[in-house]
Amino acid sequence: MSYDGVSRRHFFFGSLLAGAVPAAGFGSVQSLKALGYKPFYDKLNVAAIGCGGQGGADLNAAALTENIVALCDVDDARAAANFKRFEKQPKYKDFRVMLDKEGKNIDGVTIGIPDFMHATVALACMQRGKHVYVEKPLTRTPWEAQLLRDAAVKYKVATQMGNQGFSHECNRVAAEIVWSGAIGDVIEAHFSTTPGTHPTGLQELPPEDSVPDTLNWDLWLGGAAMRPFSNYYVPYNWRGFWDFGTGQVGNWATHTAGPVHTALMLGAPTNVECVSQVSPSKYTFPVRGVVRLDFPARGEMPPVKVFFHDSCQPGDPEAFHVPGMENEVILPPVNNLTDKGRPMGGRGAGGGGGAGRGAGAGRGAPDPNAPRQGAGGPGVRVFGDRPGAAQTGILSGNGSVFIGTKGVMATSSRGEGVWLLPSARWAEYRLPPQLLTRSPGHMLDWVRACKGGDPGCADFAITAPYAEWLSLIPIAYRVSGKLDWDSKALRFTNNAEANKYVRPATRKGWEMKL
Repeated sequence: MSYDGVSRRHFFFGSLLAGAVPAAGFGSVQSLKALGYKPFYDKLNVAAIGCGGQGGADLNAAALTENIVALCDVDDARAAANFKRFEKQPKYKDFRVMLDKEGKNIDGVTIGIPDFMHATVALACMQRGKHVYVEKPLTRTPWEAQLLRDAAVKYKVATQMGNQGFSHECNRVAAEIVWSGAIGDVIEAHFSTTPGTHPTGLQELPPEDSVPDTLNWDLWLGGAAMRPFSNYYVPYNWRGFWDFGTGQVGNWATHTAGPVHTALMLGAPTNVECVSQVSPSKYTFPVRGVVRLDFPARGEMPPVKVFFHDSCQPGDPEAFHVPGMENEVILPPVNNLTDKGRPMGGRGAGGGGGAGRGAGAGRGAPDPNAPRQGAGGPGVRVFGDRPGAAQTGILSGNGSVFIGTKGVMATSSRGEGVWLLPSARWAEYRLPPQLLTRSPGHMLDWVRACKGGDPGCADFAITAPYAEWLSLIPIAYRVSGKLDWDSKALRFTNNAEANKYVRPATRKGWEMKL
């Protein structure tokens, strides 16, 4: 790892290695105001676009320390709880109207809406000089990822993707373990997700339904082509459809691949290929599958092959059997570093209480008689089967495995648990010194950046390249064969069909331009 050592890591992570205070100090209040930032003792005026589900969680996280000045949601029913909680703030259905009318009162915006509208809304906010916190996945296509990366630079705003695991202690420790040489050169990595609760493998379009009175269907569609409403789409389950979502790639792989991206300092892959898929569909993601991406050498880090195991359960042939670990529980429980004397915080801030070894992410075996709960919340339709119990030696559930020349490391959930395998090695292992700075919490990390502090750990300079390579996975599902990717040219060099999916098709009036 002597190739530019820390300097390369500094380039990759920026402020994570620079420290929490800029080199010249936080600066005077006057200088921060001149740059369009607020002094640290002032509260940001934050607007929320998307106020139900995860968008509502982001709104309430911002409200813990900052002012909430406006809310926008196309679905009154989905947003009802937060519309009531913030009853005095103005409410809008069209984010463009909100930005026009409330723009002078807004410093930053949280954006928690369906994947296909992330780039459209974030770009509009940035073009008006607003800082943005955008839920994961950052974008649905690689073209949009590069667009938002460039927009953040052009409009000089603070940015953050809502992949809270990037702020977790275990995520950073995982990187520090790899960089310490504890598992040698990583030549192969695998990340996996549980099956989602959204539709997959549909062989025909969903049935048409009446549009609820509480929903503006035209505004919900935004830049997507007009089509009949179906309750298969709204709420939450849009994520299973090619036109709207990113399946488990955006729903959970954006979390589970985080430690892989960070520790291996990944850039753009040279190629991507679907190895297998079950129940492919013209309309939705498949039921499960495996996709391989090949990344070139990064400094003295060797080339690495990375596999995504999408919704694979222990008994499925697509599940990864970790070599030599047949009797080992593969994924650690979350927040397990308390066993090593490392303090944990809350979700996205460093963890919570520790736990001993357990199945999967440490939750224990599910009750087979309990009704399956959807991730979309109460009353949201649930699709698919209940995930099976974890089995020793097999990667399943939400997590990742690093195969090195000197050992094996695994992480769980959003990068919220980490350990070495086998367990006997972890029991005697001492954590390496801390190299990366630690997070105050994912939302606070963004708030600090908005007020002139260092860029957040999920600043678009870091997460746009990450979103780019993740967004190649859905394309590999839709187009067979090995696809050679040229990131600079933003195209596949060997497949014209695949290039059709590099950027979104948008309705007239919704075009995006830097």
